[in-house]
Amino acid sequence: MRHHIATATALATALFAGAAAHAQPAAGYTGPSVGARPAATAQHGSYNGPSSVQLMTVKQLLETGQDDQHARLQGRIVSHDGGDKYTFADDSGRITVEIDDDRFPPGQSIGAEQRVELFGEFDKGLRKREFEVDRITLVN
Repeated sequence: MRHHIATATALATALFAGAAAHAQPAAGYTGPSVGARPAATAQHGSYNGPSSVQLMTVKQLLETGQDDQHARLQGRIVSHDGGDKYTFADDSGRITVEIDDDRFPPGQSIGAEQRVELFGEFDKGLRKREFEVDRITLVN
């Protein structure tokens, strides 16, 4: 019986600790949020040279983009919408973007007014259209 109580207590403690970790701010994003953000993760470096991936506007991507198409977008991450979902905007429109914590630039915070370039893949389904981010670069 003592073993079961100790196991239950350990499990409850682990679950509480995990829930608390998910309530912490996301690595790198400091703008508006409509929900709890995941905890920060290990930081990674990335390539920051030229790319042959096409630079598009949100409007172009939504109107002509194909499922699984690689693209680049420049604009701002204007809000955190919960979990790994954010709203990205440029002068042509808005799109939901999916950003894992390890995709934010290491050691840099990004606010809602900071211009960024997103590299990723368009996810076009029957009911949803979103952009899955592979890398974020700050734009001056």
